Amino acid sequence: MTRYLLDTNIVSDALKAHPAVMRQLTAVPMASLCISAITEGELLSGLARRPDAVRLHALVEEFLSRVDVLPWNRASAACYGSLGGAGQPWQSSGASGPADRGAGTSCGYGTGEQ
Repeated sequence: MTRYLLDTNIVSDALKAHPAVMRQLTAVPMASLCISAITEGELLSGLARRPDAVRLHALVEEFLSRVDVLPWNRASAACYGSLGGAGQPWQSSGASGPADRGAGTSCGYGTGEQ
């Protein structure tokens, strides 16, 4: 199964129900979506800065309960670094999403090569 590693910006847009992002995310099985431990940390940091945002807390907690969180280690960093921008499809095509096959699939997530 192909996995799609979502970055913090895409998750944020999904939580805001951004139409273009939602179209792409709902076109693939939820089980194929994942985030890195860095993205989880950024989401939790955002919640810590907004303790009274009850709805946001519920949305983030629900999202985190439904996606796999992948480790970010030296091998992940080396792979990402070697992409040199190739894993950043939003630079040329607008909103990123599963159809863009970004850094997550380029680094072997979901292929048994990570």
